[in-house]
Amino acid sequence: MPEFLVDTDKGRGTMKRVVITGLGLVTPLGTGVEKNWTGLLEGRSGIGPITRFDVSDFPTQIGGEVKDFVPEEFIEKREIKKMDPFIQYAYASAQMAMDEAGLPITSDNEDMVGVIVGVGIGGLSSIESYHKVFLDTGLKKVSPFFIPKLISNLAPGQIAIRYGAKGVNYTPTSACSSGSHAIGEAFRLIRLGEQQAVIAGGAEAALTPMGLGGFIAMKAVSTHNDEPDRASRPFDKRRDGFVMAEGAGIVVMEELECARRRGAKIYAEVVGYGANCDAHHMTAPSPSGEGAARCMQQALRSGDIQPTEIDYINAHGTSTPYNDANETKAIKRVFGEHAGRLAVSSTKSMTGHLLGAAGGVEAVYAALVLDRDTLPPTINYEEPDPDCDLDYVPNTPRKAPIRAALSNSFGFGGTNATIAFRKWTE
Repeated sequence: MPEFLVDTDKGRGTMKRVVITGLGLVTPLGTGVEKNWTGLLEGRSGIGPITRFDVSDFPTQIGGEVKDFVPEEFIEKREIKKMDPFIQYAYASAQMAMDEAGLPITSDNEDMVGVIVGVGIGGLSSIESYHKVFLDTGLKKVSPFFIPKLISNLAPGQIAIRYGAKGVNYTPTSACSSGSHAIGEAFRLIRLGEQQAVIAGGAEAALTPMGLGGFIAMKAVSTHNDEPDRASRPFDKRRDGFVMAEGAGIVVMEELECARRRGAKIYAEVVGYGANCDAHHMTAPSPSGEGAARCMQQALRSGDIQPTEIDYINAHGTSTPYNDANETKAIKRVFGEHAGRLAVSSTKSMTGHLLGAAGGVEAVYAALVLDRDTLPPTINYEEPDPDCDLDYVPNTPRKAPIRAALSNSFGFGGTNATIAFRKWTE
């Protein structure tokens, strides 16, 4: 048996430990982990005027576009036309994470390596473009790649084809919790010994006329068009909605002994996962953050973590009036007096809201926080809101020893997910 394999018949019924060994990012802050980390520590916003389509008649004209992504650097040219941008972002992020992890996939372990990528909306740009083609020309110009380009599960499907990963392969679609659900379900599978490794995260590319238009109709997005880089302002009193963005965040997760035997770099240990539903309203969170609180409590119980051990929360922090106030209430409900000692930041202040990709991106950020003992700030925090009165790491990054952290994701339909991480120490 190759040394990177674990005999899964030994120790069945015991819980495996799960670690993160590879990271990949495509976001409005840049393509690549280090570009993102530098942007976070600089407190730089990736938000700007939308350039890909005409927004002159839109009340919201700003978004988090990925500006530096070159698909040819990651994907064979002939394959690019078969992939909607959300698949391209996932594929590239997975390649970065796998290159870093150095995880071998061979005939000996291929069925024990899976891919789970959460996607909230899917190939909206492909739907829009081919709908126009169909109206203009009928069926004769509709591409045979149309369906494979737009369906969500082709994000993990294309990654699996690239690496020969023949384990579990699917896509959680749970709005803004999709990426966190993907990582949480991967954690469960590895913990139970059903998989040895999973490439997991989230991807989204729905910043299109219909995508943005739908959120405008809901009055969910910011209209601070005059100052795009200050429009996403989580927990600030003047917040007026989220800023729509795109990209992907992927992690390679492995059973600990697998990673140890290969001598892999370990960023953090994934120790807990909470997933539940508010069962309250189609778009609004439950009053007082009740559902979010239960979700965080589930993650703490799952990881056998005391609330006082948590030093940092990467908040869902969307910059909407309801979410930020309710998430603050939920944190207070779970942590009591310790809530005032917690550092809570929203990296969406810099990236915007990547919808189904948000949980994947923010899991990468949480792993980096634990690995590097540095807290990214919540930028644009200028006017405190009495309903949001925690330590949001305002405007400036901070060095701090972090023992354990949570990453929160909450979505339409009342869907919630929380991932718990511990600092890795030998």
